[in-house]
Amino acid sequence: MSLPEFKRILLKLSGEVLMGNQSYGIDPEFVAKLAQEVRDAKDTGLEICLVIGGGNIFRGLSAAAKGLDRTTGDYMGMLATVMNALAMQNALEQLGVETRVQSAIPMASVCEPYIRRRAERHLQKGRIVIFAAGTGNPFFTTDTGAALRAAEMGCDALFKGTSVDGVYNADPKKSPDAERFETISYDTVLSRNLKVMDASAVALCRENAIPIVVFSIRERGNLAKVLEGKGTQTIVQEEA
Repeated sequence: MSLPEFKRILLKLSGEVLMGNQSYGIDPEFVAKLAQEVRDAKDTGLEICLVIGGGNIFRGLSAAAKGLDRTTGDYMGMLATVMNALAMQNALEQLGVETRVQSAIPMASVCEPYIRRRAERHLQKGRIVIFAAGTGNPFFTTDTGAALRAAEMGCDALFKGTSVDGVYNADPKKSPDAERFETISYDTVLSRNLKVMDASAVALCRENAIPIVVFSIRERGNLAKVLEGKGTQTIVQEEA
C-alpha cells in the first residue's frame, strides 16, 4: 500500500535495535548504519523527530518483576533512553546532520530540556530532534512518549522501526504461519491486543488521527523504501 507524502514524521526505534548483533548495550557500528538511514530519509526533505527506547540497557518493567520498585525501575529506564539518544546524536553529527537531544527529565549538562516551541524551531531549521526520557513520568513507556511527542509536534505519521516487518495476527517468531496485515484499524489492534504499541499509545494516535507505520529497521535501506511506498510495512489507521 502506498503512503501519502509526509512533511514531518516521528521515528520510534526500539532500544534493542541499537544492540546490533550483541546481547546487550550499544553497537557503535550498527548505530552508525541506523544514522545513515535517518540521514537518507531527512535528505528527501522530511522533518524528523526521533524517540529511542532503552531496552538494550535497562527495562523498568522487567526489573520490577524481579523485585525492584517499579517507579525506580522506570526512572532508570528513562536514563537509559538518554544514553541511547546521545549515541544516536553523535552518530548523526558525524554524518554532518545537525541534531538536538531534548530530555523530559532536565539534565542541562548533557542535553536540552523538552520545550515544544524550541523543538519546533529546531525542526524548522532542518535539525533532527531526539526526544529522550519518555514522558518524564513512571508507568508510561517510550511508545506512549513517542505518541505524545508526535501529537505535540504535529507529525503526519509515527513510524515504528522494529525487528519485524509489520503487524501479524500472531508472533511470527513463534508461529511460522502468522499472517502480516497490510493495513489494520486502531480499534482492531486494541481489541485483539496485537502488541503493536502500548494500548495508551495506540489510543493517543487514534484520537489525533496519526497513522502508525510498523516496519523492520534492521533491513538496510528499508526506511527509505517504506517512505517511497515500496517497502514492507503495516499501516495502522482509521478504517476507510
